Amino acid sequence: MFYGLNKFIKNFLPKRLFYRSLLIVAAPIILLQITIAVVFFDSLWIKTNKGMTRALLNEIVTIIEVYKNVDESNKKIITNLYNQNFNFSVRFLEEKTLPSFGGDRWFSPMDRTLRRELKSRFNEYWFSTTAHKELIDLRIIFKDGVLQIFFPKERIAPSSARIFALWITLPAFLLILIAILFLRNQTRPIVNLAKAAEQFGKGDYIEEFRPSGALEIRQAGHEFDRMRKRITRHLNQRSEMLSGISHDLRTPLTRLKLQLSFLKDKEISKKMANDIDDMEKMLNDYLQFASSQINEKTELFEFDLLLKEIASRYEHNKINLSINDKVTFSGRLNSIKRCINNLLNNAVLFGKEINVTLKKTMNNIVIFVDDDGPGIPEHEKENVLKPFYRMDESRSQNKSGVGLGLSIAYDIIRSHGGDMLLETSPQKGLRVKISLPS
Repeated sequence: MFYGLNKFIKNFLPKRLFYRSLLIVAAPIILLQITIAVVFFDSLWIKTNKGMTRALLNEIVTIIEVYKNVDESNKKIITNLYNQNFNFSVRFLEEKTLPSFGGDRWFSPMDRTLRRELKSRFNEYWFSTTAHKELIDLRIIFKDGVLQIFFPKERIAPSSARIFALWITLPAFLLILIAILFLRNQTRPIVNLAKAAEQFGKGDYIEEFRPSGALEIRQAGHEFDRMRKRITRHLNQRSEMLSGISHDLRTPLTRLKLQLSFLKDKEISKKMANDIDDMEKMLNDYLQFASSQINEKTELFEFDLLLKEIASRYEHNKINLSINDKVTFSGRLNSIKRCINNLLNNAVLFGKEINVTLKKTMNNIVIFVDDDGPGIPEHEKENVLKPFYRMDESRSQNKSGVGLGLSIAYDIIRSHGGDMLLETSPQKGLRVKISLPS
Protein backbone atom coordinates (compact mmCIF):
# COMPACT_ATOMS: atom_id res chain seq x y z
CA MET A 1 0.00 0.00 0.00
CA PHE A 2 2.67 2.47 1.07
CA TYR A 3 4.81 1.51 -1.92
CA GLY A 4 1.94 2.25 -4.31
CA LEU A 5 1.26 5.58 -2.59
CA ASN A 6 4.93 6.50 -2.72
CA LYS A 7 5.09 5.62 -6.41
CA PHE A 8 1.97 7.70 -7.09
CA ILE A 9 3.47 10.70 -5.29
CA LYS A 10 6.72 10.35 -7.23
CA ASN A 11 4.83 10.27 -10.53
CA PHE A 12 2.70 13.22 -9.49
CA LEU A 13 5.53 15.46 -8.31
CA PRO A 14 7.42 17.62 -10.83
CA LYS A 15 10.75 16.22 -12.01
CA ARG A 16 12.80 19.42 -11.82
CA LEU A 17 14.15 20.84 -8.55
CA PHE A 18 12.88 24.36 -9.28
CA TYR A 19 9.27 23.27 -9.66
CA ARG A 20 9.47 20.97 -6.62
CA SER A 21 10.81 23.81 -4.50
CA LEU A 22 8.16 26.14 -5.86
CA LEU A 23 5.50 23.57 -5.00
CA ILE A 24 6.82 23.35 -1.42
CA VAL A 25 6.61 27.13 -1.06
CA ALA A 26 3.44 27.82 -3.04
CA ALA A 27 1.29 24.92 -1.81
CA PRO A 28 1.07 26.14 1.84
CA ILE A 29 0.30 29.68 0.66
CA ILE A 30 -2.49 28.47 -1.63
CA LEU A 31 -3.92 26.13 1.02
CA LEU A 32 -3.85 28.96 3.56
CA GLN A 33 -5.64 31.31 1.20
CA ILE A 34 -8.25 28.66 0.38
CA THR A 35 -8.83 28.03 4.10
CA ILE A 36 -9.20 31.74 4.81
CA ALA A 37 -11.56 32.12 1.85
CA VAL A 38 -13.71 29.18 2.97
CA VAL A 39 -13.87 30.43 6.56
CA PHE A 40 -14.73 33.94 5.38
CA PHE A 41 -17.34 32.66 2.95
CA ASP A 42 -18.97 30.41 5.52
CA SER A 43 -18.83 32.59 8.59
CA LEU A 44 -19.06 36.09 7.20
CA TRP A 45 -20.36 36.29 3.67
CA ILE A 46 -23.16 33.73 3.99
CA LYS A 47 -24.30 35.10 7.34
CA THR A 48 -24.21 38.66 6.06
CA ASN A 49 -26.03 37.63 2.91
CA LYS A 50 -28.70 35.86 4.99
CA GLY A 51 -29.18 38.89 7.25
CA MET A 52 -29.43 41.31 4.33
CA THR A 53 -31.91 39.03 2.55
CA ARG A 54 -34.13 38.78 5.62
CA ALA A 55 -34.07 42.57 6.07
CA LEU A 56 -35.02 43.02 2.41
CA LEU A 57 -37.90 40.56 2.64
CA ASN A 58 -39.16 42.31 5.75
CA GLU A 59 -39.40 45.48 3.69
CA ILE A 60 -41.15 43.59 0.90
CA VAL A 61 -43.63 42.11 3.39
CA THR A 62 -44.25 45.63 4.66
CA ILE A 63 -44.92 46.81 1.11
CA ILE A 64 -47.42 43.99 0.56
CA GLU A 65 -49.19 44.69 3.84
CA VAL A 66 -49.42 48.39 3.00
CA TYR A 67 -50.81 47.54 -0.46
CA LYS A 68 -53.51 45.45 1.16
CA ASN A 69 -54.72 48.27 3.40
CA VAL A 70 -54.62 51.33 1.18
CA ASP A 71 -56.76 52.38 -1.72
CA GLU A 72 -55.60 52.77 -5.28
CA SER A 73 -55.01 56.50 -4.98
CA ASN A 74 -52.43 56.06 -2.24
CA LYS A 75 -50.58 53.10 -3.82
CA LYS A 76 -48.82 55.35 -6.29
CA ILE A 77 -47.63 57.65 -3.50
CA ILE A 78 -46.36 54.71 -1.47
CA THR A 79 -44.60 53.26 -4.54
CA ASN A 80 -42.80 56.54 -5.20
CA LEU A 81 -41.73 56.82 -1.55
CA TYR A 82 -40.26 53.28 -1.58
CA ASN A 83 -38.52 53.93 -4.86
CA GLN A 84 -36.96 57.18 -3.58
CA ASN A 85 -35.95 55.98 -0.09
CA PHE A 86 -35.31 52.25 -0.50
CA ASN A 87 -34.43 52.04 -4.20
CA PHE A 88 -37.43 49.81 -4.96
CA SER A 89 -39.38 49.70 -8.17
CA VAL A 90 -42.86 48.32 -7.50
CA ARG A 91 -45.65 47.77 -9.99
CA PHE A 92 -48.79 45.70 -10.23
CA LEU A 93 -49.25 43.27 -13.17
CA GLU A 94 -52.75 42.18 -14.04
CA GLU A 95 -51.56 38.78 -15.26
CA LYS A 96 -52.50 35.98 -12.87
CA THR A 97 -49.69 33.49 -13.53
CA LEU A 98 -45.97 33.53 -12.86
CA PRO A 99 -43.37 32.93 -15.60
CA SER A 100 -42.71 29.24 -16.27
CA PHE A 101 -38.99 29.61 -16.95
CA GLY A 102 -36.50 29.87 -14.16
CA GLY A 103 -34.27 32.87 -13.82
CA ASP A 104 -32.34 31.89 -10.75
CA ARG A 105 -29.04 30.02 -10.50
CA TRP A 106 -29.05 26.80 -8.50
CA PHE A 107 -25.35 26.91 -7.70
CA SER A 108 -25.26 30.55 -6.63
CA PRO A 109 -25.08 31.11 -2.83
CA MET A 110 -26.97 34.39 -3.23
CA ASP A 111 -29.78 32.74 -5.20
CA ARG A 112 -29.90 29.81 -2.79
CA THR A 113 -30.28 32.09 0.25
CA LEU A 114 -32.96 34.22 -1.46
CA ARG A 115 -34.87 31.09 -2.50
CA ARG A 116 -34.78 29.68 1.03
CA GLU A 117 -36.03 32.91 2.62
CA LEU A 118 -38.80 33.42 0.03
CA LYS A 119 -39.99 29.86 0.54
CA SER A 120 -40.42 30.47 4.26
CA ARG A 121 -42.60 33.58 3.68
CA PHE A 122 -44.54 33.11 0.42
CA ASN A 123 -46.38 30.24 -1.24
CA GLU A 124 -46.12 31.39 -4.82
CA TYR A 125 -43.21 33.43 -6.06
CA TRP A 126 -40.71 33.79 -8.89
CA PHE A 127 -37.46 35.64 -9.17
CA SER A 128 -34.62 36.11 -11.64
CA THR A 129 -31.07 37.22 -10.96
CA THR A 130 -29.93 36.85 -14.56
CA ALA A 131 -32.53 38.81 -16.52
CA HIS A 132 -30.90 42.12 -15.58
CA LYS A 133 -27.27 42.90 -14.89
CA GLU A 134 -27.67 44.96 -11.72
CA LEU A 135 -31.29 44.25 -10.70
CA ILE A 136 -33.25 41.30 -9.34
CA ASP A 137 -36.73 40.72 -10.68
CA LEU A 138 -39.07 39.40 -7.95
CA ARG A 139 -42.70 38.51 -8.60
CA ILE A 140 -45.24 37.48 -5.95
CA ILE A 141 -48.91 36.47 -6.35
CA PHE A 142 -51.02 39.34 -4.98
CA LYS A 143 -54.83 39.25 -5.00
CA ASP A 144 -55.93 39.06 -8.63
CA GLY A 145 -52.56 39.78 -10.14
CA VAL A 146 -48.80 39.72 -9.67
CA LEU A 147 -46.78 42.21 -7.70
CA GLN A 148 -43.44 42.85 -9.50
CA ILE A 149 -40.58 44.29 -7.47
CA PHE A 150 -37.19 45.35 -8.82
CA PHE A 151 -34.31 45.91 -6.39
CA PRO A 152 -30.52 46.14 -6.74
CA LYS A 153 -28.41 43.00 -6.23
CA GLU A 154 -26.23 44.88 -3.79
CA ARG A 155 -29.17 44.86 -1.34
CA ILE A 156 -28.53 41.18 -0.63
CA ALA A 157 -24.89 40.73 -1.79
CA PRO A 158 -22.20 42.18 0.53
CA SER A 159 -19.77 44.38 -1.39
CA SER A 160 -16.96 43.50 1.03
CA ALA A 161 -16.58 40.07 -0.59
CA ARG A 162 -14.83 41.45 -3.65
CA ILE A 163 -12.54 43.64 -1.56
CA PHE A 164 -11.68 40.71 0.69
CA ALA A 165 -11.01 38.44 -2.30
CA LEU A 166 -8.66 41.06 -3.69
CA TRP A 167 -6.86 41.40 -0.38
CA ILE A 168 -6.22 37.67 -0.04
CA THR A 169 -5.39 37.09 -3.73
CA LEU A 170 -2.96 39.96 -4.28
CA PRO A 171 -0.61 39.15 -1.34
CA ALA A 172 -0.60 35.47 -2.30
CA PHE A 173 0.33 36.37 -5.87
CA LEU A 174 3.12 38.68 -4.67
CA LEU A 175 4.49 36.01 -2.29
CA ILE A 176 4.54 33.37 -5.03
CA LEU A 177 6.23 35.82 -7.42
CA ILE A 178 8.92 36.59 -4.82
CA ALA A 179 9.34 32.85 -4.21
CA ILE A 180 9.81 32.23 -7.96
CA LEU A 181 12.54 34.88 -8.21
CA PHE A 182 14.28 33.61 -5.06
CA LEU A 183 14.12 29.93 -6.03
CA ARG A 184 15.37 30.65 -9.55
CA ASN A 185 18.50 32.27 -8.09
CA GLN A 186 18.96 29.38 -5.67
CA THR A 187 18.52 26.58 -8.21
CA ARG A 188 20.58 28.16 -11.00
CA PRO A 189 23.95 27.15 -9.41
CA ILE A 190 22.69 23.56 -9.06
CA VAL A 191 21.62 23.52 -12.71
CA ASN A 192 25.00 24.92 -13.78
CA LEU A 193 26.79 22.27 -11.72
CA ALA A 194 24.66 19.51 -13.27
CA LYS A 195 25.33 20.82 -16.79
CA ALA A 196 29.06 21.01 -16.11
CA ALA A 197 29.05 17.44 -14.74
CA GLU A 198 27.08 16.22 -17.75
CA GLN A 199 29.41 18.03 -20.15
CA PHE A 200 32.50 16.64 -18.44
CA GLY A 201 30.96 13.15 -18.32
CA LYS A 202 30.49 13.26 -22.10
CA GLY A 203 34.14 14.10 -22.54
CA ASP A 204 33.76 17.77 -23.46
CA TYR A 205 36.56 20.08 -22.44
CA ILE A 206 35.73 22.56 -19.67
CA GLU A 207 38.13 25.46 -19.39
CA GLU A 208 36.98 26.80 -16.04
CA PHE A 209 34.11 26.17 -13.62
CA ARG A 210 33.19 28.80 -11.03
CA PRO A 211 31.01 27.51 -8.17
CA SER A 212 28.26 29.81 -6.90
CA GLY A 213 25.15 29.73 -4.75
CA ALA A 214 24.68 28.61 -1.16
CA LEU A 215 27.56 27.31 0.96
CA GLU A 216 26.71 23.62 0.39
CA ILE A 217 26.34 24.12 -3.37
CA ARG A 218 29.64 26.03 -3.59
CA GLN A 219 31.33 23.24 -1.63
CA ALA A 220 29.97 20.62 -4.04
CA GLY A 221 31.10 22.81 -6.95
CA HIS A 222 34.63 23.15 -5.55
CA GLU A 223 34.86 19.38 -5.02
CA PHE A 224 33.65 18.76 -8.57
CA ASP A 225 36.22 21.21 -9.93
CA ARG A 226 39.04 19.55 -7.98
CA MET A 227 37.89 16.13 -9.20
CA ARG A 228 37.73 17.42 -12.78
CA LYS A 229 41.26 18.76 -12.59
CA ARG A 230 42.59 15.49 -11.09
CA ILE A 231 40.93 13.40 -13.81
CA THR A 232 42.12 15.76 -16.54
CA ARG A 233 45.67 15.65 -15.19
CA HIS A 234 45.51 11.85 -14.99
CA LEU A 235 44.23 11.55 -18.56
CA ASN A 236 46.89 13.90 -19.87
CA GLN A 237 49.60 11.94 -18.06
CA ARG A 238 48.23 8.70 -19.49
CA SER A 239 48.19 10.14 -23.01
CA GLU A 240 51.78 11.32 -22.67
CA MET A 241 52.83 7.93 -21.31
CA LEU A 242 51.07 6.10 -24.13
CA SER A 243 52.70 8.37 -26.70
CA GLY A 244 56.09 7.48 -25.26
CA ILE A 245 55.28 3.76 -25.23
CA SER A 246 54.07 3.99 -28.82
CA HIS A 247 57.32 5.63 -29.92
CA ASP A 248 59.44 3.12 -28.00
CA LEU A 249 57.60 0.11 -29.49
CA ARG A 250 57.35 1.33 -33.05
CA THR A 251 61.08 1.87 -33.32
CA PRO A 252 62.08 -1.82 -32.75
CA LEU A 253 59.20 -2.95 -34.97
CA THR A 254 60.51 -0.75 -37.76
CA ARG A 255 64.03 -2.21 -37.29
CA LEU A 256 62.58 -5.72 -37.44
CA LYS A 257 60.88 -4.90 -40.74
CA LEU A 258 64.17 -3.65 -42.17
CA GLN A 259 66.01 -6.75 -41.00
CA LEU A 260 63.37 -9.02 -42.51
CA SER A 261 64.05 -7.53 -45.92
CA PHE A 262 67.55 -9.01 -45.80
CA LEU A 263 66.35 -12.54 -45.14
CA LYS A 264 66.83 -14.89 -48.05
CA ASP A 265 63.95 -17.18 -47.13
CA LYS A 266 61.03 -15.16 -48.48
CA GLU A 267 58.38 -17.51 -47.08
CA ILE A 268 59.65 -17.11 -43.52
CA SER A 269 60.13 -13.39 -44.11
CA LYS A 270 56.52 -13.03 -45.26
CA LYS A 271 55.14 -14.90 -42.21
CA MET A 272 57.23 -12.81 -39.83
CA ALA A 273 56.17 -9.62 -41.62
CA ASN A 274 52.52 -10.62 -41.17
CA ASP A 275 53.15 -11.16 -37.46
CA ILE A 276 54.75 -7.74 -37.18
CA ASP A 277 51.77 -6.18 -39.00
CA ASP A 278 49.44 -7.88 -36.52
CA MET A 279 51.53 -6.54 -33.65
CA GLU A 280 51.30 -3.01 -35.09
CA LYS A 281 47.54 -3.34 -35.49
CA MET A 282 47.19 -4.58 -31.90
CA LEU A 283 49.35 -1.71 -30.70
CA ASN A 284 47.16 0.79 -32.56
CA ASP A 285 44.03 -0.80 -31.07
CA TYR A 286 45.47 -0.57 -27.56
CA LEU A 287 46.45 3.05 -28.04
CA GLN A 288 43.08 3.90 -29.56
CA PHE A 289 41.22 2.32 -26.66
CA ALA A 290 43.34 3.99 -24.03
CA SER A 291 43.65 7.40 -25.71
CA SER A 292 41.98 10.34 -23.99
CA GLN A 293 39.14 12.25 -25.62
CA ILE A 294 39.13 14.98 -22.99
CA ASN A 295 40.78 17.60 -25.16
CA GLU A 296 38.68 16.91 -28.25
CA LYS A 297 36.33 19.82 -28.91
CA THR A 298 32.63 19.44 -29.65
CA GLU A 299 31.51 20.68 -33.04
CA LEU A 300 28.40 20.69 -35.19
CA PHE A 301 28.51 18.47 -38.28
CA GLU A 302 26.18 16.74 -40.73
CA PHE A 303 25.82 13.09 -39.81
CA ASP A 304 24.46 12.04 -43.19
CA LEU A 305 27.48 13.45 -45.04
CA LEU A 306 29.82 11.76 -42.56
CA LEU A 307 28.23 8.35 -43.21
CA LYS A 308 28.47 8.85 -46.96
CA GLU A 309 32.13 9.84 -46.66
CA ILE A 310 33.04 6.80 -44.55
CA ALA A 311 31.01 4.38 -46.68
CA SER A 312 32.71 5.59 -49.87
CA ARG A 313 35.97 4.09 -48.60
CA TYR A 314 34.47 0.59 -48.82
CA GLU A 315 33.68 0.57 -52.52
CA HIS A 316 34.82 -3.02 -52.92
CA ASN A 317 32.23 -4.08 -50.37
CA LYS A 318 28.50 -3.84 -50.78
CA ILE A 319 27.44 -1.14 -48.32
CA ASN A 320 23.89 0.11 -48.82
CA LEU A 321 23.05 3.50 -47.32
CA SER A 322 19.50 4.46 -46.39
CA ILE A 323 19.40 8.15 -45.50
CA ASN A 324 16.16 10.07 -45.88
CA ASP A 325 16.81 13.34 -44.07
CA LYS A 326 19.60 15.79 -43.46
CA VAL A 327 20.74 15.20 -39.88
CA THR A 328 22.99 17.55 -37.91
CA PHE A 329 24.69 16.50 -34.68
CA SER A 330 26.85 18.24 -32.09
CA GLY A 331 29.66 16.02 -30.85
CA ARG A 332 33.32 15.07 -31.17
CA LEU A 333 33.74 14.49 -34.89
CA ASN A 334 36.91 12.38 -34.79
CA SER A 335 35.47 10.11 -32.10
CA ILE A 336 32.26 9.56 -34.06
CA LYS A 337 34.34 8.78 -37.16
CA ARG A 338 36.33 6.23 -35.18
CA CYS A 339 33.10 4.66 -33.90
CA ILE A 340 31.52 4.32 -37.37
CA ASN A 341 34.77 3.04 -38.87
CA ASN A 342 35.05 0.36 -36.18
CA LEU A 343 31.47 -0.78 -36.77
CA LEU A 344 31.84 -0.88 -40.55
CA ASN A 345 35.21 -2.66 -40.31
CA ASN A 346 33.58 -5.23 -38.06
CA ALA A 347 30.63 -5.65 -40.45
CA VAL A 348 32.89 -5.93 -43.52
CA LEU A 349 35.10 -8.45 -41.74
CA PHE A 350 32.25 -10.88 -41.04
CA GLY A 351 29.60 -10.05 -43.63
CA LYS A 352 29.23 -9.67 -47.37
CA GLU A 353 26.26 -7.29 -47.53
CA ILE A 354 26.06 -4.35 -45.15
CA ASN A 355 23.08 -2.02 -44.73
CA VAL A 356 23.46 1.32 -42.92
CA THR A 357 20.28 3.23 -42.00
CA LEU A 358 20.06 6.75 -40.56
CA LYS A 359 16.80 7.99 -39.01
CA LYS A 360 15.83 11.16 -37.17
CA THR A 361 13.13 10.93 -34.50
CA MET A 362 11.71 13.64 -32.29
CA ASN A 363 14.39 13.30 -29.60
CA ASN A 364 17.03 10.94 -31.02
CA ILE A 365 19.26 10.13 -33.95
CA VAL A 366 19.12 6.40 -34.70
CA ILE A 367 21.72 4.49 -36.79
CA PHE A 368 21.41 0.83 -37.80
CA VAL A 369 24.41 -1.15 -39.07
CA ASP A 370 23.25 -4.56 -40.37
CA ASP A 371 25.33 -7.38 -41.82
CA ASP A 372 24.63 -10.92 -43.05
CA GLY A 373 27.45 -12.56 -41.10
CA PRO A 374 27.25 -15.35 -38.52
CA GLY A 375 25.92 -12.94 -35.90
CA ILE A 376 26.46 -13.07 -32.16
CA PRO A 377 24.64 -15.44 -29.80
CA GLU A 378 22.25 -13.80 -27.38
CA HIS A 379 24.27 -14.76 -24.30
CA GLU A 380 27.42 -13.22 -25.81
CA LYS A 381 26.00 -9.82 -26.82
CA GLU A 382 26.77 -8.24 -23.48
CA ASN A 383 30.25 -9.77 -23.24
CA VAL A 384 31.49 -8.59 -26.63
CA LEU A 385 31.11 -4.99 -25.48
CA LYS A 386 33.72 -5.59 -22.79
CA PRO A 387 37.34 -4.66 -23.58
CA PHE A 388 39.65 -7.45 -24.84
CA TYR A 389 36.84 -10.02 -25.03
CA ARG A 390 37.01 -12.38 -28.03
CA MET A 391 34.58 -15.12 -28.90
CA ASP A 392 35.74 -18.62 -29.63
CA GLU A 393 32.99 -19.30 -32.13
CA SER A 394 32.70 -18.75 -35.87
CA ARG A 395 32.53 -14.97 -35.65
CA SER A 396 36.06 -14.70 -34.24
CA GLN A 397 37.82 -17.67 -35.79
CA ASN A 398 40.80 -16.83 -37.95
CA LYS A 399 40.20 -13.13 -37.44
CA SER A 400 42.93 -10.82 -36.18
CA GLY A 401 42.33 -8.26 -33.47
CA VAL A 402 42.26 -7.89 -29.74
CA GLY A 403 38.52 -7.47 -29.15
CA LEU A 404 38.39 -3.69 -28.83
CA GLY A 405 36.42 -2.55 -31.89
CA LEU A 406 32.93 -2.80 -30.38
CA SER A 407 34.22 -1.69 -26.96
CA ILE A 408 35.65 1.51 -28.37
CA ALA A 409 32.45 2.23 -30.34
CA TYR A 410 30.31 1.55 -27.27
CA ASP A 411 32.46 3.84 -25.09
CA ILE A 412 32.25 6.67 -27.64
CA ILE A 413 28.46 6.42 -27.95
CA ARG A 414 27.96 6.33 -24.16
CA SER A 415 30.28 9.33 -23.73
CA HIS A 416 27.97 11.28 -26.07
CA GLY A 417 24.94 10.49 -23.89
CA GLY A 418 23.65 7.77 -26.21
CA ASP A 419 23.29 4.01 -26.17
CA MET A 420 24.37 1.09 -28.37
CA LEU A 421 22.50 -2.21 -28.56
CA LEU A 422 23.35 -5.47 -30.33
CA GLU A 423 20.41 -7.18 -32.02
CA THR A 424 19.70 -9.63 -34.84
CA SER A 425 19.63 -8.06 -38.29
CA PRO A 426 16.97 -8.77 -40.93
CA GLN A 427 19.74 -10.66 -42.82
CA LYS A 428 20.08 -12.96 -39.76
CA GLY A 429 23.45 -11.43 -38.95
CA LEU A 430 24.37 -8.73 -36.46
CA ARG A 431 22.51 -5.46 -36.06
CA VAL A 432 24.15 -2.61 -34.18
CA LYS A 433 21.59 -0.01 -33.09
CA ILE A 434 22.94 3.39 -32.05
CA SER A 435 20.78 6.03 -30.36
CA LEU A 436 22.15 9.55 -29.87
CA PRO A 437 20.34 12.56 -28.37
CA SER A 438 19.48 15.07 -31.08
